[in-house]
Amino acid sequence: MADPKGFLNHGREVAMTRPVAERVKDWNEVYVPGSLLPIISKQASRCMDCGIPFCHNGCPLGNLIPEWNDYAYREDWQAASERLHATNNFPEFTGRLCPAPCESACVLGINQPAVTIKNVEVSIIDKAWDTGDVAPQIPERLSGKTVAVIGSGPAGLAAAQQLTRAGHTVAVYERADRVGGLLRYGIPEFKMEKRHINRRIEQMRAEGTRFRTGVEIGRDLKATDLRKRYDAVVIAAGATTARDLPVPGRELKGIHQAMEYLPLANKVQEGDYVAPPITAEGKHVVVIGGGDTGADCVGTAHRQGAASVTQLEIMPQPGEERHPGQPWPTFPMLYKVTSAHEEGGDRVYSVSTTHFEGDEDGNVQWLHLTEVEFVDGKLNQKSGTERKIPAQLVTLAMGFTGTDVENGVVSQFGLELDARGNIARDADFATNVPGVYVAGDAGRGQSLIVWAIAEGRSAARGVDRFLTGASDLPAPIRPTDRSLMV
Repeated sequence: MADPKGFLNHGREVAMTRPVAERVKDWNEVYVPGSLLPIISKQASRCMDCGIPFCHNGCPLGNLIPEWNDYAYREDWQAASERLHATNNFPEFTGRLCPAPCESACVLGINQPAVTIKNVEVSIIDKAWDTGDVAPQIPERLSGKTVAVIGSGPAGLAAAQQLTRAGHTVAVYERADRVGGLLRYGIPEFKMEKRHINRRIEQMRAEGTRFRTGVEIGRDLKATDLRKRYDAVVIAAGATTARDLPVPGRELKGIHQAMEYLPLANKVQEGDYVAPPITAEGKHVVVIGGGDTGADCVGTAHRQGAASVTQLEIMPQPGEERHPGQPWPTFPMLYKVTSAHEEGGDRVYSVSTTHFEGDEDGNVQWLHLTEVEFVDGKLNQKSGTERKIPAQLVTLAMGFTGTDVENGVVSQFGLELDARGNIARDADFATNVPGVYVAGDAGRGQSLIVWAIAEGRSAARGVDRFLTGASDLPAPIRPTDRSLMV
């Protein structure tokens, strides 16, 4: 145990954010550089090294949280990094982007603020990069087997790195012009600077993983031809079919899916554009969807100089305390104020969009909405609550419904789908086609980065067993594992 009295002597402290007036003028990460390390030893000491560490249950990766908390408390950063990497290929990603279900399951969180597990995690990995403790792990021998990975998001990258380290020759195919999937083009720079992706990719290249960008399997290269070239294939293409809003006026100009809007802002930071083709500058912006992607749109609109930003959510506003139906250690639905929300804008709950109104040139100008309520489990509109708000740019951030079955991968491979419209797989993450596996959102449905990495690691074990007959790679989860957080 790090410090038997740590949780008694120290309160919870989290990472400091830069002043709003400063950070909305740039695209750097919102946190004060270097502010975490001085407090992390004390924060790690709050970990009680519980006999049954429920934080393990909350984390799909099974992170060895009490162990690396203890090392962080003792400032043994090399050992902490080793234990952190034992279960997680990319802690710099999860430490910045994961909603930390481990903290919701923290035993200390029963009656005190939970341990700042996420902040400890990111401090350990950032320190490891600074001190050179993150090095390529080149396999001692090659198996002679080849694997293609479709998609370079967290699931694809995790599967690729595990399989490369197992000695297989791995090529990652990415349809975009850069590696990273949604990490690259779906996550704004102010949440995670892309240098973190770049240096991890360089590590993977040094280990032997190969990357093929600008190649869409199913269109640029037939899936069946890919299967002939490689001994095994891992599909980690994500859940790319965005939920739409089929209401009158949807065809007006200025209404975009979040994944049409956010990538363009990231491409400006990459140097591809001087200004984004879709911008919030000087416009009244409405974001439909109250989740993390919606918050990303809010923060992006602030930085582009929006005249106003309003975020709409059809569900009621969550409470600040756990609902009785979401007891510890489950992941509760709580009212969350992200860094983007701290920067301004309005959040409106329990409303539904009825239609859009535009000008004579076909540009959206107004969004008409009405208040709604749930009665006996049914969503009803409240009469007399209709109103309109200015909307010159609307982003739809309502989630994803499943795999894009029209991109050719599903039909060309002849893959079976499950009842939820995702690619079906067995206990080894294998599809109905021999040698073809699936990991991440493509098989699980829309989920979290921590689940994507866990699935990529587990699918890699299945592929390794298929190729060699056995595997020493870890398998954190099974395909049937579910969580109340999804």
